[in-house]
Amino acid sequence: MTNRQDPHLATPSGKPRARSFGLPFDGEPGQNNAITDVPGVTVGYATLISGDGALVSGRGPVRTGVTAILPRPRDRIAEPVFAGIFSGNGNGELTGSHLIEEIGAFNLPITITNTHSCGVARDGTLRWAHGLAPGALDDAWALPVAGETYDGFLNDINGHHLTFDHVTAALDGASSGPIEEGSVGGGTGMITCAFKAGSGTASRLVGWEGRRYALGVFVQSNFGERRNLTVRGVRAGPELAEPAIREGTARAEKSSIIAIVATDAPLMPHQLKRIARRVPLGVAATGGYGYHSSGDIFLAFSTANAEAATGASGRLAHAEYVPDVDIDRFFDATVQATEEAILNSLTANEDMTGRDGNHVPALPKDWLRTRFREETSSAIR
Repeated sequence: MTNRQDPHLATPSGKPRARSFGLPFDGEPGQNNAITDVPGVTVGYATLISGDGALVSGRGPVRTGVTAILPRPRDRIAEPVFAGIFSGNGNGELTGSHLIEEIGAFNLPITITNTHSCGVARDGTLRWAHGLAPGALDDAWALPVAGETYDGFLNDINGHHLTFDHVTAALDGASSGPIEEGSVGGGTGMITCAFKAGSGTASRLVGWEGRRYALGVFVQSNFGERRNLTVRGVRAGPELAEPAIREGTARAEKSSIIAIVATDAPLMPHQLKRIARRVPLGVAATGGYGYHSSGDIFLAFSTANAEAATGASGRLAHAEYVPDVDIDRFFDATVQATEEAILNSLTANEDMTGRDGNHVPALPKDWLRTRFREETSSAIR
């Protein structure tokens, strides 16, 4: 384990983050190097791990969960945020996306889980919101945002183990500050470039005209082929043929990545869509090329301009925004934080064995230490 006192180097439980191996990153991270560096944004998990051996649908083994991301504090969760979405490859689901395309905003929390539990996460969010404010939806409607990636190689995905209670637990447990990464929440059973991955996050601070804004990224990382894995420009795949995945059952290629970008910078919906379009550049930096089976779906939102996003009837709404000509620094931050979030999902992880003895190794930590010590030494010389 790594120094638990520095959130840039380790998760709250002590799992190593990418920076602990000497990986050089661009840009300035926020205090926790997490999406929660954006004021008001919180993250919660429910993680389900049980059982071993042969798959018995409905009984397990279970390797899954759900992640909740709250764009605003609980007492303001019904307030919309401006948002934009982009589908790099549409072999996946993000509920509520049509409304975001239409009006450039959404409200209520975001949830991310496995492909066959996406509806439970969505409906569980509605039940939670109704419990939070009884009567608020009696004469209204809501379209919560829920995303998914596939965990069926390790998890009894057709057993439907995620329940409304798990969704409530993730939503109620959402907190600010440092957050866990790796095999937690919706990322529990996920795989990236044939190594164990899952949940990851990172942030950047962006200066503009004497102001400093936070931009954070959260990924549920579940994509890619081993041969393409790239770690800070190093083509790691060819060097890491071993350890290999062990297949108790044949592994069909079903992969995806959901990325959520949050910022407190005042950006308009069209600008947030532009931010979401830059996420694939960070994915590509790690070796993700948007293959046919990959659902690569990205959402960006801003917590600024709350009054304008709400848009009360009968009066003009006023919003501030960073001019388009100054948006490049936010593009930089998006690409940088996306790349680091994916690598964090890999480094803050361990081997996992799931259904039918299917086994996914973690990215070798010794290789990281040796390879990047050599890179640093070479640069110094």
